[in-house]
Amino acid sequence: MKKILYSLLVATLLSGVSSCNKDQLNVSPVDKFSDASVWEDPALIQTFINNIYTGVPHGFSNIILGAVVDEGMYNADFGTSNITRSLMTPSDLSVFDADYWCGNRLRLMNWKNIYKFIRACNVFFDRIDKAPVDDATKTKMKGEVHFLRAYLYHNLVAMYGGVPIITKAYGLADDFLVPRDSYENCISFIVDECDQAAAALPVTQDGNDKGRATKGAALALKARVLLYAASDFYNSNASWAGGFSNPELVGYVGGDRTSRWQAARDAAKAVIDLGAYSLYKPDPLDQVEAQKNYSDIFLQMETTEDIFVRYFTVKVDENWHGYNPGLYHNPNGYHGWGSTTPIGQMVDSYEMNDGTPFSWSNPAQAADPYSNRDPRFYSSINYEGAKWRTRPTDVIARDPVGVIQTGFWEKWNGSGIDLIPGLDTRKSPIEDWNGTYTGYFLRKFIDPTLDAQFTKQTQPWRFIRFTEVVMNYVEACIELGQEGEAKLWLNKIRHRAGMPDITESGAALRDRYRQERKVELAFEDQRYFDVRRWMIADQAYTNAKGVEPRYKMLPDHSTSATPTYTIIDAQERAWNPRFYLLPIQLDEMNRNNKLIQNPLY
Repeated sequence: MKKILYSLLVATLLSGVSSCNKDQLNVSPVDKFSDASVWEDPALIQTFINNIYTGVPHGFSNIILGAVVDEGMYNADFGTSNITRSLMTPSDLSVFDADYWCGNRLRLMNWKNIYKFIRACNVFFDRIDKAPVDDATKTKMKGEVHFLRAYLYHNLVAMYGGVPIITKAYGLADDFLVPRDSYENCISFIVDECDQAAAALPVTQDGNDKGRATKGAALALKARVLLYAASDFYNSNASWAGGFSNPELVGYVGGDRTSRWQAARDAAKAVIDLGAYSLYKPDPLDQVEAQKNYSDIFLQMETTEDIFVRYFTVKVDENWHGYNPGLYHNPNGYHGWGSTTPIGQMVDSYEMNDGTPFSWSNPAQAADPYSNRDPRFYSSINYEGAKWRTRPTDVIARDPVGVIQTGFWEKWNGSGIDLIPGLDTRKSPIEDWNGTYTGYFLRKFIDPTLDAQFTKQTQPWRFIRFTEVVMNYVEACIELGQEGEAKLWLNKIRHRAGMPDITESGAALRDRYRQERKVELAFEDQRYFDVRRWMIADQAYTNAKGVEPRYKMLPDHSTSATPTYTIIDAQERAWNPRFYLLPIQLDEMNRNNKLIQNPLY
């Protein structure tokens, strides 16, 4: 089934212009159209909307949000360590800079880039009423753009706090010096946009419209926005900001927080009550099946969980700037880039399969750390000894089985010890520049049936899936004291994952929920925002840990068949409260003297 695909090019709408004559230089380029011509052609209007979809960044880029929080690290750095050490300034946003050279999700979360797409939304609303489009199609188009404008503002507010709410397309003659709106006003605006989108959009999209916004997507986005708004950070009266004189820009300064949690709960429940979505294969026969089912959520083209997704087609001209999770994140011993590697803190978050915590302080667990873990662990993490896929043809002689090798072997050479590096280490005989610093590689999202050197996978990115909505509902229920309802739904997720029920109450229940959210939604662009809204970033931004497996030489000069593990510091990290929000870039501050900079910058 063909799905909606987002492209920046509109040339595909044209048919052959092939004549050549003396007037050729007076002809407009075939990939560009006048403003007037766009709004006279329904196909071009739809392409205009398709372009706005590209302003919502997917997570299959080279540098991902998980690399700058306590999920992973980016092995080539490229400035990400400035982020993880809270070293950004208004004049240096590193990989968050809108003009950063390397294609990545982070630069699309920049003030400049987001407002570019917001302006496109505003242009649409300025023009659409006079366009030659039938009323039903026009209503549907408006619903899509209301949703997209809501999503764009959600991203902007999540990164910066209160921002200028702009709903007109400014021209060169307009006064564009606009102050920031309060956080409360921004949330109200986004919620209203979601409501308008939900009222105009169908519950599902079919055929060529698969991937476009739906009523469910609008309601799910509303639920996420309201959940964030009820969270600790936005209800702290900027206590973290050292006497910031404009706390209304970074959160609420009054009102009833309980009502905010209730609004978040009701919004999530509205999505559940639609009956259009469900947990994917919620009743596995055993933990083996649970593991496969969890992997398949991200490898199938469609699942019952899909609310808002991004589909792809293969493009041969993409490298740094496209999507290619297999190439980006496969181990270097498979000729992958190993870009974002899980850090020890993330790996250690996966419980034992009986629901008890994993700990390196437990001698039995430390000796065999990757046995009897949460099934989702095996779907998400590649570790020393994990069976992966067949090695490429030029490597297979060194490893006919296809097992991850992030460890080192001590070998007796007759007079001393040689240290033999594994194929996926940073001293690999295959490639010694893309190996892991942490001893782990990312497995989640990556299709093991493809040789990612040469073949791109086309599985979609899930912006919003049903499990997130359920998680949002659970969190709001916990904060409202509705623990029975919270555990009922949380344990449905646990059951689907092949894990035992959670039985805790009070603060312990909140902690278990947060742990479950971290594991279930790992690397899905949630954790970066969660540690901030919960105000636990000081715990998240500690030195990134890793592990060094080593097969030690035994007294008889043979090499042990099982490794021992040494915990290492993989990356220095530090937290500064200013990094709760991004700084407004200096160029923006210089252009608009009505802007107020975020606290502590």
